[in-house]
Amino acid sequence: MSMDAQTAWAEAMKFGNRPDPYPYFEELRKTPVAKVSEKTYVVTGYPELLALAHDPRISSDISRSPSGLLGEKPDPEPGTQNMASYGKDSSIIVSDPPDHDRMRRQVMRHFGPPHSPDLIPGMEPFITELANSLLDTIAAEGKSRFDVVDDFAYPIPVAVICKILGIPVQDEPTFHAWIFDFMKGTNLGPERDTEEGRALAAKAVASTVALDGYLRDLVEKYAKEPGEGLLSGLLHDDGPDGPMSVEETTANASLLLVAGHDSTVNTITNCVMTLLRNPGSWELVRGRPELIPRMIEEVQRLQSAVQFFPSRSATADIDIGGTVIPAGAAVHLIYAAANRDPRRFPNPDRFDPLREDNEHFGWGSGIHTCMGGPLARLEVNLALEAFLSRVSSPKLVVDPPVYRHNQVFRGPQHLWVDFASIAPEQKATL
Repeated sequence: MSMDAQTAWAEAMKFGNRPDPYPYFEELRKTPVAKVSEKTYVVTGYPELLALAHDPRISSDISRSPSGLLGEKPDPEPGTQNMASYGKDSSIIVSDPPDHDRMRRQVMRHFGPPHSPDLIPGMEPFITELANSLLDTIAAEGKSRFDVVDDFAYPIPVAVICKILGIPVQDEPTFHAWIFDFMKGTNLGPERDTEEGRALAAKAVASTVALDGYLRDLVEKYAKEPGEGLLSGLLHDDGPDGPMSVEETTANASLLLVAGHDSTVNTITNCVMTLLRNPGSWELVRGRPELIPRMIEEVQRLQSAVQFFPSRSATADIDIGGTVIPAGAAVHLIYAAANRDPRRFPNPDRFDPLREDNEHFGWGSGIHTCMGGPLARLEVNLALEAFLSRVSSPKLVVDPPVYRHNQVFRGPQHLWVDFASIAPEQKATL
């Protein structure tokens, strides 16, 4: 097929192509930096994306960009605000240095080494127990089919991020609905301009306001009375950057809650789907569980859970990949496309669980590289260890599965699997 960049981009963003946007990304890569609309450029080549992810002329401040999670913004009316949760008081992902660097330092003090070296490794028993209890529940139901998303992949990261942040996990049904609506209404494709698309976007904004209100109440409670978890830690920090304000803590709570589980759900699901889709892979990795970490990286390369993030813009004219991106234009770094650039990865569309030299963009690149990468890797690794060792003869019921609406945070909405049996948990012997 041959099509211009604008058409290829529109096709890649269409819901009907969510199961396989990759042929359209391949088409776009013929022009690794391409103009796809009046104010938006997309970057699909590996070296070009790597350069721009580290280029200080690229801003991540979403308020500066003509685009956002609902597509190109109309010229703002005075006093209106763009994409609520990711845009008001800025969170780390949509801000630039020095604010970005300070907030990231403040969060990392409570999340990883050197200040909190035990937080992530210390979650291991909790994650393993949770994964096994979910499999026990499936086994106890006596059926031969389950949904990998709802019955397994979703509950694990949600429980983990709630525990880390200090969000009551019993509130999950409340915020689940809001996050679902926000995800469903985020649309950068041609369908956003339909009546249905506009209704979903309005619902997304309303749900985001509700989620923000819920998190603000929680943060204000912790500001008055310190408690367990990262949010309270931020508000009462005695580190070199001091405590974080209620406003910034609320904005980052939203980021950490959504980013802290949503993409991990997709990654666990994508791993199961990819192993079952490729004959021999399940048996290979089941027999050699030490391959799980490498396999996870290969799935992240092949099915990036975050395909791109639409907050970046150029602060100056940038000449790259044969194109000049003008100052002020939105710049979408399409990780999912660069991860299949044949200039960087031999046989890029092939799933190779033994692939060496796999420096993909599945966790981002540059100063905005995913803070939660080490936690996500641990969660996915432990979940898959339990799944591989206990679920026998799993088979995909429908392939491709039905996908979620979102182009940015892409993953199956459900992944039905038939199986023969679920073995009892192998308790570690000392």
